Amino acid sequence: MKILVINPGATSTKICVFDEEKEVMRAGIDHDASEIAKYTHVVDQAPFRKEAIINTITENGFKLEDFDAICGRGGLLKHIPSGTYKVNDAVIHDIENPPYGEHASNLGAYISKELADTVGIPAFFVDPVCVDEFEPIARYSGLAMKGFERQSFFHALNHKSVARKAANQLGKPYEELNLIVCHLGGGVSVAAHKKGRVVDVNNVKDEGSMGMDRGGTLPANALVNLCFKEGITKAEVKKIIGQEAGVYSYTGTKDFRTVEEKAFAGDEEMMGAFKAIAYQLAKDIGSMSAVLRFEVDAIIFTGGMAYSEKFCEEIGSYVSKIAPILRFPGEEEMKSLADGALRALKTKEWSVYE
Repeated sequence: MKILVINPGATSTKICVFDEEKEVMRAGIDHDASEIAKYTHVVDQAPFRKEAIINTITENGFKLEDFDAICGRGGLLKHIPSGTYKVNDAVIHDIENPPYGEHASNLGAYISKELADTVGIPAFFVDPVCVDEFEPIARYSGLAMKGFERQSFFHALNHKSVARKAANQLGKPYEELNLIVCHLGGGVSVAAHKKGRVVDVNNVKDEGSMGMDRGGTLPANALVNLCFKEGITKAEVKKIIGQEAGVYSYTGTKDFRTVEEKAFAGDEEMMGAFKAIAYQLAKDIGSMSAVLRFEVDAIIFTGGMAYSEKFCEEIGSYVSKIAPILRFPGEEEMKSLADGALRALKTKEWSVYE
């Protein structure tokens, strides 16, 4: 069985072809920023991205009729349990009318269905960022008003993939382990995996450690003051805390490798940011340890920053006494998507999005 995998990013689209479990083609399509900027809504980008995908697979000797399914990255849909979902009309409706905002990842399922429908094959998505397996107590914030409930947004696809990989290494089923998974990329997320379910997570959109350009948990009163600063708009505030905050606001770069290199070459500002993000992530790990009542089988580092031994050692200097640390640098999102679609094809079983 052949599966086409589509993973849209802000200014690029990654695609892969898998023959059963073997990757047989991979390509990255870069999109001109000026072209992206033409579109008011993310979903409006679908036609030109779809054309680029078709051209790329054709150049590599494939056509849509070769595939048994297409699987796209899931986006900001309604909160759902972990699993593989077939793209249906309800999914398309919620991508066109996004309940939690727009993001390039929303295009994964959307484009997958449009392409799949032309040749009569199924389209799937797997473990989107809106996966929600919270226990009820985790939803409490600090204010009993509608809209202030804590929500589950995180790098679910990679979290679930590396958690199962760690379980294999530990010689136990994922469903029998308590794990803390730390996705260390441009965005960061730390989650408590309790016996196969992510029962709490630092919402990557709102809380927890700062990332490379996201603010994470910010001082509430200072944030309120910023919102009411004369002349500033809601869109500008969201841009500041979502794209211009975090490590970038202290260093002027969103490249972690640059931060690390300059930090250890003697740049004090870079070293301050390097140590601060490690410190904040360690605090998040500590809080998730408490969620698991400190019965933790392993702490897992994944994502691009996990390639840095110095960074992982810095975090580990705070948390290594809690549990053994396992490193799985990078991410395997494309294979995880393909595996999910392959399981659905072979078992004829998938979850239904309502």
